[in-house]
Amino acid sequence: MPFNSCDDFCDEYFKMITNIIILSILICISLSFWIVSMTASTYYGTLRPISPWRWLLSILIPLIIACQGFKKKSLDHGGAIGGLVVGFILTVANFSFCIALLMFFITSSKLTKWKKEVKKQIDSEYKDGGQRTWVQVFCNGGVPTELALLYLIENGPGEIPIDFSKQYTASWMCLSLLGAIACCAGDTWASEIGSVMSHEPRLITNWKKVPVGTNGGVTFVGIIASLLGGTFVGVAYFISQLVFVNDLDISAPQWPIIVFGGMAGLLGSIIDSYLGATMQYSGFDTKIGMVVNHHTGDAKHISGKPILDNNAVNLFSAVVIALLLPGIACGLWPRG
Repeated sequence: MPFNSCDDFCDEYFKMITNIIILSILICISLSFWIVSMTASTYYGTLRPISPWRWLLSILIPLIIACQGFKKKSLDHGGAIGGLVVGFILTVANFSFCIALLMFFITSSKLTKWKKEVKKQIDSEYKDGGQRTWVQVFCNGGVPTELALLYLIENGPGEIPIDFSKQYTASWMCLSLLGAIACCAGDTWASEIGSVMSHEPRLITNWKKVPVGTNGGVTFVGIIASLLGGTFVGVAYFISQLVFVNDLDISAPQWPIIVFGGMAGLLGSIIDSYLGATMQYSGFDTKIGMVVNHHTGDAKHISGKPILDNNAVNLFSAVVIALLLPGIACGLWPRG
């Protein structure tokens, strides 16, 4: 066997074994969640146990999504494993969480590949297929995952209506999680649509025209896209509430979910742009004719300082929206 072929075979074998190990660990963890939930429910008589169907779906749904994402190059190997973990926790906690995350992943993957030939000409770091790494997965899904775990501890697995007058803490967590996902969706929609449909972005801090691809550059099209992205996640969450929640007739109205989803997408994109304009380096490299995110010998500084990268900016934006949105919603949410 040639040396290169042997190396390729070993790499594929190692990946296969790694996948088997990860899947086995995931099944063990999910079983542990189920056993602990059943034990706690039996002992305390208050918590709802994880049903066998929920346990099964929490494995199958993330596994199918991760495999499809890896197959279509929306996720690399590490990103697929990270997606399994994030998807498993959100699905166990609340099907509405899973639906919102799923809609964000599907739309962001489609939009990343949309007009990819144009994006290759303006984005120096564009990856063919828009493959997301485990770092990107956890920067976008880390905050929702933490909130889903807190939701499980506080409320147990299951779907509930958002009603601050009856279930304040659980409603706060649900809106916070929705805000984090809608924030990421709004930023992604703004970046992927605005970059190819607008050619004269303006820097959010001083409103001067900057080259396409500059961190912190905003356009009217991008702003509208961020609003639509957050609204889309809100609509998905709202529809899942109608499908999975039983006592909506005696609860507060759920339609504001759509409004606050859109608000989270818009505000999240604005916060992301401001952080990008001030804390991310942007320079125009005259050699390649593109905006770059790090200093090079041929780069002329446009804006920002080299403090954060794009993943850190996404994480910070999600955290801010997750903290702000429930407080705003609590004061404005209609009572049942």
